[in-house]
Amino acid sequence: MSTLKEFRDERIRKLEKLRSLGYDPYPAKANRTAMAADISDNFVNYEEKTVTVFGRIKSIRKFGKIAFIVVRDFSGSLQLFLQSQILQPSQPGEGLVGIEDLNLLDTGDFIEATGKVIKTKTGEVSLETTSLSIITKSLRPMPLDHENFTDKEERLRRRYVDMNVNLGVRDRFVRRSQFWQATRAFLIEKGFIEVNNNVLESTAGGADASPFVTHMDALDQDFYLRISHELPLKRLLVAGFEKVFEIGPRFRNENYSDEHLPEHNAMEWYWASADWEMGMALTEEMIRYIADKTWRRRTFTLADGQEVDFGKDGEHFPRISFLDVLKTQYGIDVFESSMEEIQAKLRDEKLEVEKVDNRIRSLDKLWKKHRKTIAGPVFLVDIPVFMQPLAKTNPADTRLTEQFNLVFGGSEMCKAFSELNDPIDQLERFAEQQKMRDSGDDEAQMLDIDFVEALEYGMPPACGLGYSERIFWSLEGVSAREGTPFPLMKIEIDETTKDIYGNIINLT
Repeated sequence: MSTLKEFRDERIRKLEKLRSLGYDPYPAKANRTAMAADISDNFVNYEEKTVTVFGRIKSIRKFGKIAFIVVRDFSGSLQLFLQSQILQPSQPGEGLVGIEDLNLLDTGDFIEATGKVIKTKTGEVSLETTSLSIITKSLRPMPLDHENFTDKEERLRRRYVDMNVNLGVRDRFVRRSQFWQATRAFLIEKGFIEVNNNVLESTAGGADASPFVTHMDALDQDFYLRISHELPLKRLLVAGFEKVFEIGPRFRNENYSDEHLPEHNAMEWYWASADWEMGMALTEEMIRYIADKTWRRRTFTLADGQEVDFGKDGEHFPRISFLDVLKTQYGIDVFESSMEEIQAKLRDEKLEVEKVDNRIRSLDKLWKKHRKTIAGPVFLVDIPVFMQPLAKTNPADTRLTEQFNLVFGGSEMCKAFSELNDPIDQLERFAEQQKMRDSGDDEAQMLDIDFVEALEYGMPPACGLGYSERIFWSLEGVSAREGTPFPLMKIEIDETTKDIYGNIINLT
């Protein structure tokens, strides 16, 4: 069996031959008048018409003076039928490849072909090719199909190969694009204005997470990659905006998991004059709209077998109480149980007890264990003030916030609340968070004095919501890394790469 290096060496020989004959193996453009799938699916409209197609060679079969090439573009595949008496002979200066130079082409090469749309004697829609041009010479062979490219680690590292041989993976990222397009379209239709804010922040706020730190030479100051979109968007409410949102990356210096990536895309919206009840109604409408536009359905079977149904328009998702869950499932009173009782229950549930654990982290661990059993969708409510430093208190019970979390598939998919706009209350909550941070909790929120000052100028009552593409990963039934086109991975250099490039680049 030939090695990758041997295949590559043979293709480089062909590349040099093409150049010696006068071909340009990498011209600046290709021409196209029709997509492959359009021709195959609408033969009646294309029969006997002359068209030009462009794509990657999937297979080549040559039988003396005739040949068959299957070419694939983004839409699908089409067979090219080549005959020596019809195909123009080689004209290297024009980039035209005749039957006599066909052996210089390989699977994976990009070509352009012009000809008449016909059906062969076997009934296959084909292009009776009159001219063929080399557009890009590939130096590495593309696996023939997904059965030859199954190693999970290799697939993640060379996603560009994975998407070529596993078209379902490629199509997933088409849906990912549609997911964010639908999110944007829904909010714009509702009158929200999209604003792009800075990724670098002097204070990382808006979420409980450890930030990445970088240094800006121009100011000789450390900055953080944002962990949330929240605080700049709320400053815009102070500035007079009433409906704003942002879609873009955020960064949390945490470990990989099936549900989390240190870098991921997220969306947050803020709606002046709205409270959490209005936010819940908008969220129900939004998630149904996105499901309709992205998947054309509202019922899903997730990776773990859970069934999720977002229901009919106008139906409300059930609500569950954080207080009731902790009391019913674990016998823990969120406000009265001691830390010793909570930690004992963590041990009973085989959950980790850490030295720097505090009440918030400990209660959250118990909730998250139960959360895994919830198919949803449901709204989690009755979340204590001490667990949410940015939400308004509930006038019906001032120990609680006006917060709701959308839960389905065993995960919290979005967090939303009536936004706290009392600057004195906000400063006190920030101070409590800073104490936790000073005590060793790296995920506690930083005290952001500038945001407190902004609130002192007056921010209207508002509801805000944020979610990440975890919603997409879950409904696709894939892990976080599988749901990202090019996930970050620890750098590893294989022996073939070292063999090929080692004399040029210092690879160790």
